[in-house]
Amino acid sequence: MRNLKSARKRAYTAQAGRCFYCDEPTWQSDVERFAKDRGLSLKRARWFQATAEHLVARQDGGRGGANIAVACKLCNQRRHARKGKAPTPDAYRTHVRARLAQGRWILRPD
Repeated sequence: MRNLKSARKRAYTAQAGRCFYCDEPTWQSDVERFAKDRGLSLKRARWFQATAEHLVARQDGGRGGANIAVACKLCNQRRHARKGKAPTPDAYRTHVRARLAQGRWILRPD
């Protein structure tokens, strides 16, 4: 658990706090400040919490370190909620960015 937490912190810094998939800003520890700074409700801001995303699933041999990226909670949950095997990170990022371009990805305002 400690290694995952430190890998997430390193990824967060390397990615400038942005989600690997949607490129939106994420937060690590202060949801209230994040919400206030971005004019979001707390409910909506919680979806942008930084989570550790295994680019290659542990069950498929993926380990920590370079295999960890930061993804917002929304993107991470949606990727793994898809039916069947989760899409590859690159394919999913392409999907998310296309949906963003259409205005059909991020949660609607409260």
